[in-house]
Amino acid sequence: MHPAPSAAPTSVPFRDAFLFWLKLGFISFGGPAGQIAIMHAELVERRRWISENRFLHALNYCMLLPGPEAQQLATYIGWLMHRTWGGIVAGALFVLPSLFILIGLSWVYLRFGDVPVVAGIFYGIKPAVTALVLHAAHRIGTRALKNGWMWGIAAASFVAIFAFDTPFPAIVLAAGLIGYLGAQRWPTVFALGGGHANAHKGFGPALIDDDTPTPAHARFSRVHLVKVLAAGLALWLAAMGLLVATQGWQGTLTQMGWFFTKAAMLTFGGAYAVLPYVYQGAVEHYQWLSGPQMIDGLALGETTPGPLIMVVAFVGFVGGWLQQVWGADALFAGAAAAAAVVTFVTFLPSFIFILAGGPLVEATHGKLGFTAPLSAITAAVVGVILNLALFFAYHLLWPQGFGGHFDAVSAVIAVGALVALFRFKLGVMPLLGGCALVGLAVKLATPYFA
Repeated sequence: MHPAPSAAPTSVPFRDAFLFWLKLGFISFGGPAGQIAIMHAELVERRRWISENRFLHALNYCMLLPGPEAQQLATYIGWLMHRTWGGIVAGALFVLPSLFILIGLSWVYLRFGDVPVVAGIFYGIKPAVTALVLHAAHRIGTRALKNGWMWGIAAASFVAIFAFDTPFPAIVLAAGLIGYLGAQRWPTVFALGGGHANAHKGFGPALIDDDTPTPAHARFSRVHLVKVLAAGLALWLAAMGLLVATQGWQGTLTQMGWFFTKAAMLTFGGAYAVLPYVYQGAVEHYQWLSGPQMIDGLALGETTPGPLIMVVAFVGFVGGWLQQVWGADALFAGAAAAAAVVTFVTFLPSFIFILAGGPLVEATHGKLGFTAPLSAITAAVVGVILNLALFFAYHLLWPQGFGGHFDAVSAVIAVGALVALFRFKLGVMPLLGGCALVGLAVKLATPYFA
C-alpha cells in the first residue's frame, strides 16, 4: 500500500528530469513491460510527475504505434513536461546507453565469441532471458486484464497469432474495433484500465494530474504539425543524401539505412513482431550476417538496457564489420558507423510520431471513444507477448526442434530464474549475473564429464 501524500509536487526542473532520463537509460532492463513498470514506479508512484490515468492514456497511444512503446512513452512524458527538447532528451537518453553498450558487446562477440568463457556466459543468459519474457507477460497482464472482456481479448489474440499466424496489425485493428463497438454498449467495461474499480490507486496528487489542463505547447496546431513532419523528413533526407553521396545507392550503409527505415514502420508489437522481416532482409537477402549470429544478437539485446529493437544495432555492427564498409583497416569504425546509421533511421520515426501526434492524443484525454479501443489493444498485446514467450522457450529447450534433445540444464536454469523473479523479486542485473555464472560453470565443467 502506498500512502497518499496531501500535496502535489512542485514543478520539475529540466536538470532533474535530464538526470532521471539518463539514469533510466542505464537501468531500463526487462523488455518493454519491465521498462514501463520502472517508469510507472518512478514517475507515477514515487515522484508523482504524472497521474496513473494520464500515464496509461499516453501508454496506450504508444502501443498503437510502430516502434518501441517504452521509448516512445519516455519521449511523450518528457515532451509533456518540458516541450520538444524535453521529449528529444528523454527519448535519446533511453537509447544512447544501450547503443554504446551494444557496440562494445558486439565487438567482444566478434573478437572472442568462440572462447569457452563467452560461450558459457551466453548459455546461462538465454534461460534468464526466457524467464524475463514470461515475467513481462505476467506483469503487463496484471495491469491490463481487469475483467472478463479483457481476458477474452487477450486469449483470442493469443490463439490468432499462435494457431493462425495472424499479422499483428490485424490483431490491433480487430481489438480496437471490439473496444470501439463494445464501449457503445458497455462503456465501463472498456474504460481506460478495463473499468476496474481500483484502477486509480492512492499515489496522491501528481504534477500532471487527471484534471491538469493541457499545457500550451501540447495543444494541437496545424502549424506545429507541419513543422514537426517537415523537420523529421528533412533529417531523414539529409542522412540518406549523405550516405548516397559517400557510399552510392548500392553501398552497404545506404542499403542499411533504407532497409531499416522500412523496418521501423513495421515494428507493431515490439521487436519480436518485426524480427522475421529483419531476418529475411539482413540474413537471407543482403547476407549481412548469419542466422546463428542473429539469434546471438537477440540474446545480447535482451541483456542490455533499452528497447529490445536495439538488436538492429547489433545487426548493423556485425554487418558493417563483415562487409568492411570502411575498409579492412577500419573495421571497428565502419561497424560502429553502421550501428549508428541503423539506430538513427530506426528511432527517428518514433520521435516524429510522438512530437506530431502528442497534441492530438492530449485532445482525446478522457474521451471514451478514443480510450476504449486502446484499452482493448492493450489486452490483445498481452496475448501476443505470451506467444512470444512460448516461442522463445521452445527454441531454448529444444535447440534442434522437438525431434532433437531436450536441454534439461537450460530448463533448470530457466525455472530457477522464474522462481527468483516471481518469488524473491530478484532484480534483472543480479538475475542475469547469476545465470551467466551458472552457464559458465556448466560449460567449463562439461569437458570433464563428457
